[in-house]
Amino acid sequence: MKTLFNNYLDTFKGLSREVWWLALITLINRAGTMVIPFLSLYLTEDLHFEPSDVGWIMSAFGLGSLAGSWLGGKLTDTIGYYKVMVRSLLATGILFIGLQFLNTFVSICLGIFLVMLVADMFRPAMFVAMSAYSKPENKTRSVTLIRLAINLGFSAGPALGGLIITTMSYGGLFWVDGITCILATLLLINVLNPKKARIVDNVINDNPQSAYKDKAFWIFLASMTIFGIIFLQYFSTMPIYYKNVHTLNELEIGILLGLNGAFIFLLEMPLIKWLENTKYSKPFLMLVGAMLTAASFLVLNLTPWIGILLIGMLFMTVGEMIAFPFSNAFAMERAKKGNQGEYMALYTISFSVAHIFGHNAGMQLVDSVGFENTWYIMTALGVLCALLLWSLKRYLKIKKELNYE
Repeated sequence: MKTLFNNYLDTFKGLSREVWWLALITLINRAGTMVIPFLSLYLTEDLHFEPSDVGWIMSAFGLGSLAGSWLGGKLTDTIGYYKVMVRSLLATGILFIGLQFLNTFVSICLGIFLVMLVADMFRPAMFVAMSAYSKPENKTRSVTLIRLAINLGFSAGPALGGLIITTMSYGGLFWVDGITCILATLLLINVLNPKKARIVDNVINDNPQSAYKDKAFWIFLASMTIFGIIFLQYFSTMPIYYKNVHTLNELEIGILLGLNGAFIFLLEMPLIKWLENTKYSKPFLMLVGAMLTAASFLVLNLTPWIGILLIGMLFMTVGEMIAFPFSNAFAMERAKKGNQGEYMALYTISFSVAHIFGHNAGMQLVDSVGFENTWYIMTALGVLCALLLWSLKRYLKIKKELNYE
């Protein structure tokens, strides 16, 4: 057991101090994002919106995310990642607190759009900062550490969120989310001053390639958009499925979603370190992650046994653990060819597009064809994602053989 524990700790060695600070800031911020997993339930249970209306509200969520990711990338390339991160975090905290006071369809759509516009400016800036503070050989593990912080926050957040809803109200979630964003801002200002931070991989490209002309990157973005659409069902349609079909309450839903983060906290870093040492390429590993995530939906239709929810969650978690770190690392590698903010903005935009279509499509499908058929459709999308990643792998191999790269 001691050897196993020491081996687990060894997977964290070599990461810079700044990456650890970024992880802690992310942990504080994400621990407060307990609003997100419960947003669909808040809109249906507390504000009594129809599922179809919730779908359109979640599309506003995605549009805000898309605009924020694009703007964050532009600002990162002009004023720098530090200023973007500070301003985004602080403003997000204030806006989240105000969001609870909106109660009409139009005002909530506009409010959600504005919150996500400001909040997702942070993401491309954070990726560029992480790349700057990480040695090239440590980038995948640095991404994994940040994801570890995100999922540790998500594992505590939904469980705590379910407890707050049960004992207080949905309004308490918005206060906690806003306050944690403000606390994360204060920590960022105090520990990550770029004048004092140790930058170990500051990429300067005098003749940058446009991300918009990178064919391989576009194949990658298409696959990640599809992956995002199926993955995001766990934050919109899946909680409603848990409640309506399997009659779980909010606390039980929070605990089940929290297990996802707990599994990732325990297993992701050792898994990624082991996979890094294998011969498999990043596109192939992303393909495996996509297939496991697709399988997480398929198994739900096999039996009404409630334990299948845990099995489905396990499939999704392992798929996510493989797909996300290697997709992040792939995007950062390609970003060295051009403007890093532009590349990382497009990468985050792929998930913003998934937010626009994923939540809404899932809600509309559930409303029209039911949960069972929706899960079959999500499985088919997962297979399509895997096929795109296979074509990406083949394309890169051919380019390398022809010495085009």
